[in-house]
Amino acid sequence: MVDGQSVDPLDCFLALDFGGTKLSAAVVSGEAGEWESQRMTESGTQAYECLESILNLSHELLKGRKPAAIGVSFGGPVIVETGHVVRSFQVTGWEDFPLQSKLQSEFKTPVIIDNDANAAALGEARFGAGQDCKNLFYITVSTGIGGGWILDGHLFRGANDLAGEIGHLIVDPNGPRCGCGRYGCLETIASGTGIARYARERLTAEPFIGKNLRELVNGDLSKITAEYVARAAESGDGFSVDVMDRAAAALGKGIGSAITLMNPQRVIVGGGVAKSGKKYWQSLREAVLHHVLPGMEMDVVPAALKDDSPLWGAIALAKGLI
Repeated sequence: MVDGQSVDPLDCFLALDFGGTKLSAAVVSGEAGEWESQRMTESGTQAYECLESILNLSHELLKGRKPAAIGVSFGGPVIVETGHVVRSFQVTGWEDFPLQSKLQSEFKTPVIIDNDANAAALGEARFGAGQDCKNLFYITVSTGIGGGWILDGHLFRGANDLAGEIGHLIVDPNGPRCGCGRYGCLETIASGTGIARYARERLTAEPFIGKNLRELVNGDLSKITAEYVARAAESGDGFSVDVMDRAAAALGKGIGSAITLMNPQRVIVGGGVAKSGKKYWQSLREAVLHHVLPGMEMDVVPAALKDDSPLWGAIALAKGLI
């Protein structure tokens, strides 16, 4: 039921994902297990640009139809009860933004919003690598780092909708300053942004290291991304291996702490950095094992839905409104 009205199983659901660097929209009809249609575009630098872009994408996909409900994944903290965005750590203008009411006004249908890590956790639990798990922890390692808990088969958001913010677990008090204002958060070291920044700083200071990585970017250090560092590491570049091992060790420490605290059945890692190759995953699992208690399950796997985990979670959120 939506607003007291029964919903035809053939009605469609709209999923939206506001990421730090990209915006995605997708439509699923009824009980379909795949997208009817999906579109993606680059994120803007201001909130109003992002909202305008995703509204355009949505109307193109819906083709005049009214969705039965809309689920939204947002790359930052949100207040689920009110549908307000607290802030984005990558895009300005989202502070205390009434995103739910804006979307409800546009589409005249129920809307639910959650942060991207929670949405991805739900997506993997319902449709991906966590379908056989009642208790799991999902971590997204991309531009930033976030986490989402599924406990006893349900999302656990915490008292302030901030449960799972593993990216802001301090792993090095003497580390870089984080966007949250503190120093040495996991996100500053193990995220794609943190990996690229550290690599650039080292290569700038030491001009005779990282030959393979320098060649990949044709000597332009400003073009370095975590993807380039991972590619160089897989090719055997010693410097890049060290950079990725540093990131994996920090992430392993954070995951190990989460496992020690909550003892989930499985930890699912998604986001762009999770695609960094066998060397990275070996280092990550070794680091996790070093930080958990003997006898605790240490099942750490990549996200089955890959970049679409948050979108599938948004669909699950939308269907939960019915």
